[in-house]
Amino acid sequence: MRVAMIQMPVIMDRAANISTACRSIREAAAQGADFAVLPEMFCCPYQNDCFRPYGEAEGGPAQAALSALAAELGIYIVGGTVPELEGDRVYNTCYVYDRQGRQIAKHRKAHLFDIDVPGGQSFRESDTFSRGDQITTFETEFGTMGLCVCFDMRFEELARCMCLRGAQVIFVPAAFNMTTGPAHWEPLFRQRAVDNQCFTVGVAPARDEAASYVSYGNSMAVDPWGAVVCRAGAEETTLYADLDLNRVEEIRQQLPILSSRRTDLYTVQEV
Repeated sequence: MRVAMIQMPVIMDRAANISTACRSIREAAAQGADFAVLPEMFCCPYQNDCFRPYGEAEGGPAQAALSALAAELGIYIVGGTVPELEGDRVYNTCYVYDRQGRQIAKHRKAHLFDIDVPGGQSFRESDTFSRGDQITTFETEFGTMGLCVCFDMRFEELARCMCLRGAQVIFVPAAFNMTTGPAHWEPLFRQRAVDNQCFTVGVAPARDEAASYVSYGNSMAVDPWGAVVCRAGAEETTLYADLDLNRVEEIRQQLPILSSRRTDLYTVQEV
C-alpha cells in the first residue's frame, strides 16, 4: 500500500492552497500512490480569525475538488482538514474519499488544542471550534484504517479504540508547532505505533517561519515495531511510504500485546 504524504505550504490564498493540493495529488497518483494524505488546515492559515471566514459547509468547494480528483485519478484521498461550517458551529474536519470519489469517512477533531506553555506556544482552538464526538475508522480494499486529527493523537484511548476496531494504519493530518513538535512529534507517533502494533502516518504543513503559527513539519510514517519508515524536514515535499500490512500481523504474533491484555482487570471501550 503506497501512501503519499503531502507536506505542502499553506498561504493566505484559499484557492491557491486547493490548487497546490490538487497538483500534488496528481503527482502522487503518477507515482503509483494508493493514498494521498494532506495536512491539517491545508487550505486555511492556522489562525482563529481565519477558520470561520475560510470555512465551508458539507459539500463545499475544497471537498468537491478532492472528491472529483479521487474519482478522476482512482486514488484514496485523506483530505487533511478544512473548517467545516454547520449552523453557527465550526469544526476542524477531515474528509476521506475512495477511488470512486465517494466520501467514506468524516472525522471532526474531538480533542481541541487549548494549550499555554510559558515561553512557548499559546493557542485556544475552542475559541472558534466545536468538538467532534466520534471515533473514526473506515474500510478499504487493504483493510480497516483509522483517522484522527493532530491533538487527538495524544489520547491513547482513542488510538486503542481504532485499533480494537481493526485499524492497521492510523492517518493523522496534523500541525504540531515549534514548541510541541521538537519535544513530542516523533516520540508520540512511534509510541502509538508500538502501543497498538499498527502503522501511524502523520502529515503536517511545510514550515513557514513568517506565519503567526509555525508548523513543525516533519511529516512521518512509523511501522508497527516503532521504526521510522520515512520522515520529512521542514520543507515542501511529498514523501512516499510503502506499507507492508503483513507486518502488522507479524508483529502482533511476535509480541502478543493486544492478545495479552487483561480485560478482566481493565478495559477501553467506546461510550
